Amino acid sequence: MEELIASPAAQVIVAIIPIVGIVIGGVVVFFYLLWRHREISLQIKTGHFNPKPFDFRLFSLFTGLLLTGIGFVLSLILYLAQGISYSVLGGLLPLTIGICLIVFYKVYPKSKENDREE
Repeated sequence: MEELIASPAAQVIVAIIPIVGIVIGGVVVFFYLLWRHREISLQIKTGHFNPKPFDFRLFSLFTGLLLTGIGFVLSLILYLAQGISYSVLGGLLPLTIGICLIVFYKVYPKSKENDREE
């Protein structure tokens, strides 16, 4: 079996790609938070600030469905690729967290504000 060794320039480029992605993502998040802060500050100054309560039920349902789907697919792919091994935990963890969030959605009582809207 022949082993290929990448050139040093290629190794540097491959090492820099994730760093650049993280830096760009951090810059985007920073400017989003800065813009949102200024927007809320101006709304408070003008008297138009009306904070909306955070809906834990909707958030838990959305996050639970996403994590359950991702966890199921990861578990299936890792099981088919390697059989039962510790790598399957990479899919079972998000699957379990997603199922727990969906159970939280079912158990958490509806707020009175949500009843008025429906």
